[in-house]
Amino acid sequence: MCEINYKELREFEGEGCVLIDIRDSASYAHGSVKGAVNIERNSLIKETALPKDKKLILICAKGEQSLEPALKLRNLGFEAYSLKGGYNEWLINTIKNENAVKRQEEIELSIRKTFKRRLFSKFAKAVNIYELVKENDKIAVCISGGKDSMLMAKLFQELRRHNKFPFELVFLVMDPGYNRANREVIERNAEILGIPVTIFESNIFEAVYTIEKSPCYLCARMRRGHLYSKAKELGCNKIALGHHYDDVIETILMGMLYGAQIQTMMPKLHSTNFEGMELIRPLYLIREEDIKAWRDFNGLHFIQCACKFTDTCSSCNNEENRSKRVEIKELIRELKKKNPEVEAHIFRSVENVNLDTVIAYKDKGIKHSFLDNYDNKQ
Repeated sequence: MCEINYKELREFEGEGCVLIDIRDSASYAHGSVKGAVNIERNSLIKETALPKDKKLILICAKGEQSLEPALKLRNLGFEAYSLKGGYNEWLINTIKNENAVKRQEEIELSIRKTFKRRLFSKFAKAVNIYELVKENDKIAVCISGGKDSMLMAKLFQELRRHNKFPFELVFLVMDPGYNRANREVIERNAEILGIPVTIFESNIFEAVYTIEKSPCYLCARMRRGHLYSKAKELGCNKIALGHHYDDVIETILMGMLYGAQIQTMMPKLHSTNFEGMELIRPLYLIREEDIKAWRDFNGLHFIQCACKFTDTCSSCNNEENRSKRVEIKELIRELKKKNPEVEAHIFRSVENVNLDTVIAYKDKGIKHSFLDNYDNKQ
């Protein structure tokens, strides 16, 4: 048998085994078993530096993709094993063993001390300059289970600790059909972080699973609608989403390069379908690298993709769908080598639009041309 479970992995670790994460590099970077190296599945059999005198433990997301390559390596003379349940099972067992009370105190202290300038100060600045939180607001803080939304919840708790005026918070988690691992990780992380979540269920994942064209787009729209509806039912007047600074500048460039338009992700929006509801993005000024630094400083592990079909869903792993944002990230990374201020310039470009130098623009859906008043400006 070439499968081992979490308990056996702990025993093997003392025997000098090699942990190999065969997921894609993005998944590995998001979170991995401590000490694991990343060799993607398609490259694994071609790898010539694998030692034959050590146990090789292969790790995928759920333990379903690592079994076959483990068998192939065995046929080549390696002592290879597949980790049963994969990274997800390792993650569940790891966070189950943590002391929630102690961890919460450490995490909150890091926000107040180590990351105050990079996280809380920028969070408070966005809240103030964009007027995101007002007296007597009741805000549904929407938690997907990832690093961004979990941090947003903690920053809201810290903001309320500094209360200048009364407002209420509801920490809202929608279960659109999570697999067992994702649901357990979200619940346990909420306990560790001290976030009193309200969970409600829907069947969105099942509804979009058979959709061939843009299932992820449809899923996102449906999830947003369910969140608005539940928030309004709970008496909230706002929902808060965890989009950050990097999301904003990537959206600007994606609109220009792929959508032939200049637009940005706004810090707040009135809902067109739910009267009296508003969407706010309080992480608007916070850099993703600082969120990752906070996560890693505290040794936190969050889910990456909430979709329970990630291992088989073509839309989640389809290069055409994923590559656009990846290309934009890489483009910005290359531009930064020559101009370290390029990200700030992209962000500020939509704050400094000069209509005198714009050929055409839209206002409330109506297109206006520079020719409309051209002759009057002589």
